[in-house]
Amino acid sequence: MKKRLKELAEWVGGVVVGDENVEITGVAPIEGAREGEITFVANPKYLSKLDDTQATAVIVSKEIVSAKKNLICVENPYLAFAKVLQLFHPRSYEPRGVDPKAWVSPKAKLGRDVTIFPFVYVGDRSEIGDRVTLYPGVYIGEDVVIGEDSILHANVSVYSRTLIGKRAVIHSGVVIGSDGFGFVKEGRRNIKIPQVGIVEIGDDVEIGANTTIDRAALGKTVIGRGVKIDNLVQVAHNVTIGEDSIIVAQVGISGSTRIGQNVTLGGQVGIAGHLKIGDNVMVGAQSGVAQDLAPNGAYTGSPAIDHREFLRMALSLPKVPGMRKALADLEKRLAKIEAVISSEKKEK
Repeated sequence: MKKRLKELAEWVGGVVVGDENVEITGVAPIEGAREGEITFVANPKYLSKLDDTQATAVIVSKEIVSAKKNLICVENPYLAFAKVLQLFHPRSYEPRGVDPKAWVSPKAKLGRDVTIFPFVYVGDRSEIGDRVTLYPGVYIGEDVVIGEDSILHANVSVYSRTLIGKRAVIHSGVVIGSDGFGFVKEGRRNIKIPQVGIVEIGDDVEIGANTTIDRAALGKTVIGRGVKIDNLVQVAHNVTIGEDSIIVAQVGISGSTRIGQNVTLGGQVGIAGHLKIGDNVMVGAQSGVAQDLAPNGAYTGSPAIDHREFLRMALSLPKVPGMRKALADLEKRLAKIEAVISSEKKEK
């Protein structure tokens, strides 16, 4: 594929600085780019690499108005780069039908142009939408619904009655709909609480490798439209994650927690059960959330507190040894003063 720089600028809503007719044949990182390729600079600290890169053109922020390279100046370079990547690397789909080594229940319903690889299992009454791809080793239980254009990579397990929307991408090793962790004590014995709810996943959701999403005890565990979940995330029973939220690797979300829309949870965040996280909240990596978080805030730490307050505390930490020493010196001086005062009182 070849595209003139002018065409790419139109595609991403940018402005060309330089030769708008130069041809671009590919996309590459700034260090490894070659002549004919386009790259990008999203972080100002990499602007020094502009003079060294062999790329024919560079996507930069609109504040950069001149350089030795041809430029596309945009509001958000990273977003523009993603759009250019999509243009040069479109997903091509050629349906392959149902492999003879797959087992599809005669009671299941398959859409048009599906691809079902060897060793896939599709249970009774499940509905597989148009152009869905099920890679080897995928297990689909009974009464599952998978929306059109979804992709389930190798060894994904989808338990019965799960609902998956359109254009979902589910990576290898994901388990959806396993029992929530629900037990009640009878003396010393742990008695299992039946988990009879379901999991409902919206359109345009992506779920990273080896993530687990538990079915509800009653009702639904809900993953909203456009949610992006990284690898190795645990979502417990009856959790709700609002639309367009981002859940980074190794997050653990305890049962019945409600996460708002457009929330970002950094890596290894842990959230206690039955909490409410407001819309547009950001929680820093390795934070522990033990109480509700108000909307539109940034929080860090364990327990998680306002991010600015956390930074003030962090800046104070290196001073703690000196503060301890100063306090110890003050205590000694105060003890001496008190001893002198006590002695004078006795003399009187």
